[in-house]
Amino acid sequence: QVQLVESGGGLVQAGGSLRLSCAASGRAFSMYDMGWFRQGSGKEREFVGAIRRSGGRLDYVDSVKGRFTIFRDNDKNTVYLQMNSLKPEDTAVYYCAAGFTYGSSSSEYRYWGQGTQVTVSS
Repeated sequence: QVQLVESGGGLVQAGGSLRLSCAASGRAFSMYDMGWFRQGSGKEREFVGAIRRSGGRLDYVDSVKGRFTIFRDNDKNTVYLQMNSLKPEDTAVYYCAAGFTYGSSSSEYRYWGQGTQVTVSS
């Protein structure tokens, strides 16, 4: 089992940047594929991106490609979501998730953090 804690959310103006962190504790972090999801108010949870346990593969939803970057530090048991050129439509609660299967569906991931709010003002 692994516990996940996100941090780094906040209020930012459009065009700004934020870096979210997801710190993991428990079983070996390097065993897990990691995903980032988000859920805006009144919307369904949406896949943002994912990174393989080795860091060797990355995938992103089209709406964030070229703006968001996922990377991980297995020595620090942490995965990051660097968000640049933020837009108001990026406003959401952002969640990290861990699992043993890699993909864009929330069902691929077994463990979830509590989420961190990102608000982008226009």
